[in-house]
Amino acid sequence: MTVILGAMAIAAPAVWPTLIENGVFIASIALMGALFLSCFLVPWERLPANAYLVIPILDLVVIGLARNGAVPAVAGLGVLAIFPVIWLSASGSFARTSIFLSFFGPLLIAMPTVVQKFPRISPSDIATAILLPLMMLAVSLAIRFASANVRVQRQRLEKKDAELRELLIESRDRERLLKTVLDTIDVGIVAVAADGQTVLVNGQQKIFQQPASPATSVPGQNESQPLIFGQDRVTPLPPDKRPIQRAIAGETFADYLVWIGEGPAQRAVSTAARIIKNDDGGFSGAVIVFSDVTGLVEALSAKEELISNVSHEFRSPLMSVLGNVDLVLDEADSLTPSGVQRLEVVQRNAERLLSLVSDLLVSASTVLSVHPRRTDLAGLIETTIGSAQAQADATNVSLSTNVPVPLWAHADPLRIAQALDNLVSNAIKYSPDGGAVTVSASSNEQWVQLQVQDTGMGISEEESERIFTRFFRTQAARNADIPGVGLGLSITKTIVERHGGRISCASKPGAGTTFTVTLPAEGAAAP
Repeated sequence: MTVILGAMAIAAPAVWPTLIENGVFIASIALMGALFLSCFLVPWERLPANAYLVIPILDLVVIGLARNGAVPAVAGLGVLAIFPVIWLSASGSFARTSIFLSFFGPLLIAMPTVVQKFPRISPSDIATAILLPLMMLAVSLAIRFASANVRVQRQRLEKKDAELRELLIESRDRERLLKTVLDTIDVGIVAVAADGQTVLVNGQQKIFQQPASPATSVPGQNESQPLIFGQDRVTPLPPDKRPIQRAIAGETFADYLVWIGEGPAQRAVSTAARIIKNDDGGFSGAVIVFSDVTGLVEALSAKEELISNVSHEFRSPLMSVLGNVDLVLDEADSLTPSGVQRLEVVQRNAERLLSLVSDLLVSASTVLSVHPRRTDLAGLIETTIGSAQAQADATNVSLSTNVPVPLWAHADPLRIAQALDNLVSNAIKYSPDGGAVTVSASSNEQWVQLQVQDTGMGISEEESERIFTRFFRTQAARNADIPGVGLGLSITKTIVERHGGRISCASKPGAGTTFTVTLPAEGAAAP
């Protein structure tokens, strides 16, 4: 308004000379200048919040004076009322008052012209006088509705902003909690994205990385350095066999033992990995867990060494006892029947103890020699059944086979015979009330599968998961006083795995047990 009216005042002497002589127009210009200066000079911040609205109200007065002072030289100045109408309507204050002023303010501006024509007022004059107020009222209502909608949208945005702030605070709290938990546990954790970038590393994992990093290594890239070794603690693992690289390749694994570092600082670490899937089920990353099991590995090694040493020390005196008992029994004719019977008891128990010591030595041995060659398993099974027949007859257990002849495999006949003896002997032993034991076999181009099935007491699912653990015996076997120390199945598992095969157990309490052995077929190389 200041610009428009100021321009008119400057142009008036040349364009509208009569305006300079009009006191009403001059008064409007003076009032306009006073209002413009008041915008800068009045300390509005010290006044009530809506005190500034006096300016648009007085603007209506200025427009009324200017419009009526410029008529008839300049027409249409009443349309300038749109400026104060917009200001009042957009302020959001005094809704009814602003709507009232938006209509009646322009109406009062136009009324002097109508009054001057009285009584020669035409319908056109009345329409012209009312049209401007109606236009200003429409503008005011439109701005009011728009402002109300903007306020509603702003309130919604403020509400959403508050919710987002709360979620951000909760997210930060959870992040701090997660970081505290991850840094508290004594397990190293690494999270990687699908492209191999590290997403998360906890404090314990950083400790694990220190011995794996040479002095020239780059932080965060420890697996690129050759300080991660296999179980022999000497051979560096190839890149594709290292835990993080295996996880990035999409593998899921558990209890994968590696050695990190060199010298006295070398640590045994058990690793496990689980993949992260996206909404489409695709690979989006992985989490790898590192657990320090150095103490456990060293304890197991010490236990095996102790068992091996003690068993070795037992073996020599037992051999001496058996040798001397055999020599005495060779002269049984000079002994009393009761003396011979007692010596046979000594011989039988010494042989049993020697067998136990032999099993302990095999179990504790870190190297169980296996020499696979072309072997007919059918012949080994027949020999095993023949050897176990007396034991089966003593407990009313029937033995049967379902084995194709010949059945060729790539196996060590001595070790596989030992494994079969253990499985068949156990099947008979754990069928104390009679039953049936069946040995069956099948083969293809890659594998030969043997099954030893009994109808004995069976074991629970929880116990079947531990059945191959050394010295483990089921509760039912202990309750039934069935002799044994829990080494046979552990040795059998070692023999099968040294052949590159696998063994599994399926059983239910009271429904018998089935052991399945899978070995490389003839001509198939062990993995």
